[in-house]
Amino acid sequence: MAKGLSEKILAAPLANGKADQATPSTAVAVREWSRVAEAFGALRVTGDQLRAFQQSESSDEEPWDTLLSTLAMDEHVALELLAKRTGLSYVSEPRLQESAARFFETIAPDLARRHSIAGLESDGVTMTVATSQPFQPTVFNMLEDLLHMPVRIVLTPRAGVANLINRAYERRQDLVTEIIDEMPLDERTIASVAGSVGSATDLLQLARQTPVIRLVNMILFEALRRRASDVHIHPMENKLVIRFRVDGMLGDAFSPPLSLAPAISSRLKVMTELDIANRHSPQDGQTSVRIGSRKIDIRFSCIPTIYGERLVLRLLDQSQTQLSLDAVGMTRTMQAELLDLVERPTGIILVTGPTGSGKTTSLYAALGRIDRASRNVMTIEDPVEYHLDGISQMQVNVKRGVTFAAGLRSLLRQDPDVILVGEIRDAETAQLAIQASLTGHLVLATLHTNDAPSAITRLIDIGVEPYLVTSTLLAALAQRLIRRTCQMCKGSGVGEHVNMSGKCEVCGGSGYKGRLGIYEIMKMDDELRKLTLRSADAVALYEAAVAAGFRTMKDDAAEKVKAGLTDEAEVFRVLH
Repeated sequence: MAKGLSEKILAAPLANGKADQATPSTAVAVREWSRVAEAFGALRVTGDQLRAFQQSESSDEEPWDTLLSTLAMDEHVALELLAKRTGLSYVSEPRLQESAARFFETIAPDLARRHSIAGLESDGVTMTVATSQPFQPTVFNMLEDLLHMPVRIVLTPRAGVANLINRAYERRQDLVTEIIDEMPLDERTIASVAGSVGSATDLLQLARQTPVIRLVNMILFEALRRRASDVHIHPMENKLVIRFRVDGMLGDAFSPPLSLAPAISSRLKVMTELDIANRHSPQDGQTSVRIGSRKIDIRFSCIPTIYGERLVLRLLDQSQTQLSLDAVGMTRTMQAELLDLVERPTGIILVTGPTGSGKTTSLYAALGRIDRASRNVMTIEDPVEYHLDGISQMQVNVKRGVTFAAGLRSLLRQDPDVILVGEIRDAETAQLAIQASLTGHLVLATLHTNDAPSAITRLIDIGVEPYLVTSTLLAALAQRLIRRTCQMCKGSGVGEHVNMSGKCEVCGGSGYKGRLGIYEIMKMDDELRKLTLRSADAVALYEAAVAAGFRTMKDDAAEKVKAGLTDEAEVFRVLH
C-alpha cells in the first residue's frame, strides 16, 4: 500500500512542472491534483501543495522530506498519520532482532544510510524493514531483489532508523573503523593532510570535508546512544584514543588513525566557533546540535599537549534531564527536610560535592518545587544547564565582564526573592551571597567540599567571617552519584536478554545502568553555631552534627544497598 501511495505522487500528472501555465488542460490538472491529495487522508495535503511539491527540485531524490517541508509538519506526527492512512505500522523506538542479520550482511552500510532503511526482524520468509522515507518504491523493490524475499515496511523516525543502522553495523565492524574505511586514507592522503595543518585556510577546508563532518557526527551520535556524559579525544605518541564516560566511568570506545586528530579538532572548533588556527593555547566553547527531536548542548574544551590537542566534550541531553527529587534518588524524609529549607524567606543553602556529582540537578529539582508564581527566582550560572519555566537565568561570560560576582551584584537590583548561584569560588562571590541573604533573600549555591560539615570551614577559608556564617547558613547538603544496579541482569552483566557478545544488552555487561544520588543534610543548630564562632575544624563539626542526629552519606548509601538499588562494591568505590 505504501508503494501504491508513493507511486501516485511520483507519477502524478504534469511531470514537466508547468501546471501554472494557462493551457486548456490546467483545469483538468487541478482536479487531478485534488484527487491525488485526497489519497493522503488525515495528512491534509492540498492540490496546490502537491503541485508545489512536484515542482521542487528535490522531489525526485527526497520526496518525503520535501513533502514534510511543504507541509511544515513534524516528522513524528506525519509518519503516524501516514501509518494510519496506509495501514502500516509506526514504531518510534524499534528494537533490533538477531533475525535481521541477513539484512545487514547483504545491504551495504552506505546504501542503508542513504535511503534510511534498516532491517528489524525476519521470520525466514519476509524481512521487516524500518524506514523514515516511505516514498521510495524503487528502493523497496531493490531490497526484495537483493534479499530474495518480500519486505514489510514499518515507519520509523529518521533518528530511530539511524540508531538501528549504527547498532547493527557496529556488531559486524567497529563503527568508526567502518566510516574511516570509506575515506581515501592511503599514504598519499595522510601525507597531504599532515602537510596542510600549518595553514588556517587549509584547516578550514579540512574541517568542511564531508567525511570529516560525517565522522564527527557519528562519534557524537554513538556517544549519545551509549548514554555518555563526556567524550574524550586523547592523542598519544602512536595512536588516537576516543573515550566515553558512561555513568561516571571512563572507558575506551574507538581508536581511529592518529592522522585524523587535526581534522577532528578543526571540525569541533568550527562547530563551537573557536580559532582553528590556534593550536598552542587552551580554548573553550559551546554549541547545540539536534538529533531528531533531541536537543544536545555541547561544552567543548581543548588543551595543547606534547602529542597534539586533547579534546573533551561535555554532552547534556535536554530531553533526558530528570529534575524530580524522586528521580535523583532522594528519600522522602530528606526531601521533606530540603523542601522545608527552600520555603524559608532568607538564608543560604549550600549544596556541596566534587565536579559531576549532580549538585546543579539537585538545586533545580528543589527549585521546581518552589512557588514561582509568587516568588521571583533568578540564577547566575556557568553554564546554564537546565531551562525551567518561570525563572530568569543569567549566563556567566568572563570575556564581557559577567562574572559570578558581577552578575550577582546585578541580580540584587532585580528585586529577587530566590537567587541560585552556580558556584561560590572566591571571596567576593561568597561575601555578596552573604549580603544577599542578610538583606532578605534566599540564596541557593554550590560549593566544592567533600562533605557537609566541611562547607563551614570552606567558607571561613575563603574569607567569610565566622559570625556571618552563623547568621546566614541554614544548611549544607552534600552528595555523590553512584551507579544503579542493572534491573535486567541484576548486576551480573549477563541474563536472559544478551547481545551477540553474550553481555546484557541493557547495561552492556557492566552490571550497572544509570545513576542515583546519595545525600546528607546538615542543618545548622545552636551547637554548630557555637563551634563555627570558635572556628572549629571539620572533624569537631562532624562529631557535633552526628550527636544531634545527622545522617551521613554512608548511612543513605547503606539503605540504598539494602533496597537493591546498588551494591556495596559501588558504594566503596565512591566513598572509600
